[in-house]
Amino acid sequence: MTAQPIHGHEPERVPRNADGIGAALSGERRMEFYRELLAAAPEKAENVLRRWWLEAMLDTDPEADRRADAALAGTMPTVSLSELMTRRQEAGLPVE
Repeated sequence: MTAQPIHGHEPERVPRNADGIGAALSGERRMEFYRELLAAAPEKAENVLRRWWLEAMLDTDPEADRRADAALAGTMPTVSLSELMTRRQEAGLPVE
């Protein structure tokens, strides 16, 4: 099963490459990213980039504070599993 974003990011806030990720991270986190990437074996580098891209996307989310407040307050919108399955079927996405 593949996951599709609820809302696309066009253009993406953080380019999916080392330069884009490094630019989106600040100070100590940027250095941690580069240390981890440089230490990774070639076959593991893609996983490092993917993980840190997700971190950079979270760090640059303009709605992050609002989402965290809603989660802590218990007011974050939720969707039932059956509704999610229906949405995926209607979109022609796999549901298994």
